[in-house]
Amino acid sequence: MSDLNQLIDSYPALLAVAIFCARIVDVSLGTVRILVGFRGYRLLAALIGFCEAAIWILAASKVIGHVDHWYLVIAYAAGYATGNFVGITFERRLGVGRELARIISYCSACNLAEQLTKCGYSVVELAGRHRGDASVQVLYVVDKRRRMPELLRLVHELDPAAIYTVTDVKSCHGEDVHPLDAGGSRGMALRFKRK
Repeated sequence: MSDLNQLIDSYPALLAVAIFCARIVDVSLGTVRILVGFRGYRLLAALIGFCEAAIWILAASKVIGHVDHWYLVIAYAAGYATGNFVGITFERRLGVGRELARIISYCSACNLAEQLTKCGYSVVELAGRHRGDASVQVLYVVDKRRRMPELLRLVHELDPAAIYTVTDVKSCHGEDVHPLDAGGSRGMALRFKRK
């Protein structure tokens, strides 16, 4: 313990940086754990939780053991705040799971369903009416989260007036290989089976 106190006195900034970085990692893992757990990946969430808890214990013990050093408290809190931002950003990039896009198109000439199908999307098309008279095209597309921005960009290019909403899909029955995945890779989203 005396060696650690001597190290803190000699290199206080080093310990503060270590605590800051540890908090970024463990809070980022916690954020990802909650989001993947919500989508049904329990085994992955448990594995992430184990790592998160181990890192948290190490970081918290250093701060609690030296709570009189105010800069360690600041480093701990700053790492927590930064970890939330990093965790959400990382989870978006990871793109685990699938999302459902509901698209409404008023443009019959756009033929949005056919265009999206040609681009490799699996589309369910329904006929609808708006305010009794105007016919509309209602489309449902389920795809991987990481591909959803590409789909929405394509929808906007084909029909700028189209209306769409996107929601998470917690479970999906009858998943098949996406035509764009013909090479056999199904991505991170399907490697971790939901249990």
